[in-house]
Amino acid sequence: MTYRWNYSTLSTDQKNIKDELAKELNLHPILVELLVNKGIETTEDALKFLYPELKDLHDPFLLPDMDKAIRRIEKALGEKERILIYGDYDVDGTTAVALVYKFFRGITNNIDYYIPDRYDEGYGISFQGIDYAVNTGVKLIVSLDCGIKAVNKVAYAKEKGIDFIICDHHMPDEHLPDAVAVVDAKRADSTYPYDELSGCGVGFKLVQAFSQRNGYPFSDIEPLLDLVAVSIASDIVPLTGENRIMTFYGLKQLNSNPSFGLRGIIEICGLHRKHITVNDIVFKIGPRINASGRMMNGKEAVDLMLATDMTAAREKSKNIDKYNEDRRELDKRITDEALEYIDNNIDMKRQKSIVLYDETWHKGIVGIVASRLTEKYYRPAVVLTKSNDLISGSARSVPGFDVYKAIESCRDILENFGGHTYAAGLTLKEENLQEFIQRFNTFSFDSIEPGMMLPQITVDAEITFSQITPDFIEGLSLFNPFGPENENPIFLSREVRDAGTSKLVGKGLKHIKLEMVDHTTDVPIPGIAFSQHDFFQRIKSGLPVDICYTIEENTHGSKSFTQLMVKDIRG
Repeated sequence: MTYRWNYSTLSTDQKNIKDELAKELNLHPILVELLVNKGIETTEDALKFLYPELKDLHDPFLLPDMDKAIRRIEKALGEKERILIYGDYDVDGTTAVALVYKFFRGITNNIDYYIPDRYDEGYGISFQGIDYAVNTGVKLIVSLDCGIKAVNKVAYAKEKGIDFIICDHHMPDEHLPDAVAVVDAKRADSTYPYDELSGCGVGFKLVQAFSQRNGYPFSDIEPLLDLVAVSIASDIVPLTGENRIMTFYGLKQLNSNPSFGLRGIIEICGLHRKHITVNDIVFKIGPRINASGRMMNGKEAVDLMLATDMTAAREKSKNIDKYNEDRRELDKRITDEALEYIDNNIDMKRQKSIVLYDETWHKGIVGIVASRLTEKYYRPAVVLTKSNDLISGSARSVPGFDVYKAIESCRDILENFGGHTYAAGLTLKEENLQEFIQRFNTFSFDSIEPGMMLPQITVDAEITFSQITPDFIEGLSLFNPFGPENENPIFLSREVRDAGTSKLVGKGLKHIKLEMVDHTTDVPIPGIAFSQHDFFQRIKSGLPVDICYTIEENTHGSKSFTQLMVKDIRG
């Protein structure tokens, strides 16, 4: 893949700010430059970023309707009403349900939880779920990670004598559901200082508000941050502001004393006794939790996360790991079919987006396949299948293109839709399929500039190998946890050479295990360049190359060492 390299540069004003910050902070000048590039301009803001503190979490009562939500929950508890915690079937929804249910089951036994079936009920609030609440005597439903558009469903619940508290983080429509409380920082009238919380993050704020109002110490709810960290990493929300603080402390919890359920997943992933990072959540923990909702029912994931002993946690983790194996097989088959269809039917030089439909594809896998297509072709992708006489699917996007807005432009022919800038879901009738494809592709064609379809690497700073010292690595570690809008910095080093020991490795010998030096040091620095075997002969020839890379701490056995993760090579 050919990348376009973009270079971050400081303006004159930013250089002056950098010089001032460098006097105050005991950090390498390049690390100070990274801070300024993030828009951090004062020592106070720099220290808050580098050393996150729980006291900097916002007052939960600043969220719209939070006071109403807490008063209604207090009434339900006082009158011993039955409460149903309701959430979506993905990682964010199931962690949110597990978190809120786990907290309130310590206060009342009159509580239950519900996860809709992806195939029978679809995304969000369902009539079946409300009927379940009616049949089990529920008087209050607290929805998490869904509900912001469920106007008809909430009205139906009200007719049945059931109140709703909606805790969501998705974009609302102009008209909100007629719920007792609608807690969502993305409401047009919200003045909450941070609007990028995950669904589970909103659930945590609900628990924080209840604890604050009712005299529970924060230390009682701090252990729940392990679930919040899993949700933030898996839902690909920005790792800034409150999300950064909660992920920082959630990772501490995951690494020191995770809940039984998460410990079971950690063991089955092979992460036991290893330092768990955001990447481990994204690629190992999150997919297993998701697999439950994709292959069977997300309720099993909640059951696991609520496990009260390791025997139950290990047994449930084995089941979920099996679902993940099944998911992988389906994922590969459907992705291969999608790629074959594109090769035979779509002129990718002319097309700016991809919309595929196959009624036989597994509904739980289409989101993953859309991600694969976006990664390969670097353009928005929508993958659709048939479910319960409707067509439904998932969309993924590339930087600069808001796929949610593209889908929203077709709302008049959709039954349901929701999501974010880079990931969304939709449902429509079969007779509207061709019109949707035509309108989505037209919207994409008109909106996407050619440069947006080229994968890009933004170089954060240029450094030499001699600058990669233990002190530099220690300073860089303060920028963790890395994720969206706080990506692991990409460095550029010029005219580096093989130290004589670089070699091809891996299946098919497609990866290069590097040992490189530059003009500033003769001490080789190890690196790995995945799927870049085409550059091997150039490197072994001894000719200089430029490389873009992130700096990682790799653990092998009991030893840790610095390794460059090479993103791209230029001769």
